[in-house]
Amino acid sequence: MTEHTRGLPPVFLDSATSSFTHLVERVAPHALPWHRAAGAGPAPGLPHGTTVLALTFDGGVLMAGDRRATLGNVIAQRDLEKVNYADGHTAVAFAGTVGLAKELVRLYQLELEHYEKVERRTLSLNGKAQRLAAMIRDHLAQAMQGLAVVPLLAGFDTARGVGRIFSFDVTGGPYEAVGFHADGSGSPYARGALKKLYRPGMPAADATTVAVQALYDAADDDSATGGPDLARRIYPSVALVTADGYRQVPEDEVRAVAESVVSARRSSPEGPTAPLL
Repeated sequence: MTEHTRGLPPVFLDSATSSFTHLVERVAPHALPWHRAAGAGPAPGLPHGTTVLALTFDGGVLMAGDRRATLGNVIAQRDLEKVNYADGHTAVAFAGTVGLAKELVRLYQLELEHYEKVERRTLSLNGKAQRLAAMIRDHLAQAMQGLAVVPLLAGFDTARGVGRIFSFDVTGGPYEAVGFHADGSGSPYARGALKKLYRPGMPAADATTVAVQALYDAADDDSATGGPDLARRIYPSVALVTADGYRQVPEDEVRAVAESVVSARRSSPEGPTAPLL
């Protein structure tokens, strides 16, 4: 026992598990988001965030999200960040109850960091998806009260050399999506746009344009999704994950794409069309 570890409870020195969540469950279970506010009855009105999406491109995977959070029929926040860094080769985004989603993302970041420190290696992308699925499963009781959080995971699989996307349901079921996926209240419209515009092996610049077009279509038909707000200079959040790691696309680059999309929509409000064959 070293000077730094003397006096710590034995649980902190137990290396039987590399899960930070399991450690907190044993030491301070009250600190976990799914052990708080677990009372009876429906959940009170809380801000919800939508819409998020991901798509693969040549050399990696892109994740994007609109910036709006709603409270019923009211806009609760216009500049919410739903796309987050998870680790060096992984991004995580969320739709659902904003407060719990932010806590879940922070806990997931710690989960991955803790595993890497204990095991001295990073989890595989499949392992990261399974860890996130377990955390969502622990949150099921609150989801049944209306406090659902639906994350979207995208990462670069260093073993396979490709970008991959995982979606989840409220019970923690992980599902790998091929090519693209969208979650949140605007996801049916975003997914429809992605079906039209997505092309396997497209460059990152084209993938960014496709993502902004899909979010524009979602905002066009879903009141809970916010489109590019040129007056307030609020644009979608976009991140790329490649072999070189996670990179948040600078606002200036997203602004240029958003302005081009909005300009084109003035003459073609329904957006670009896909060939019939």
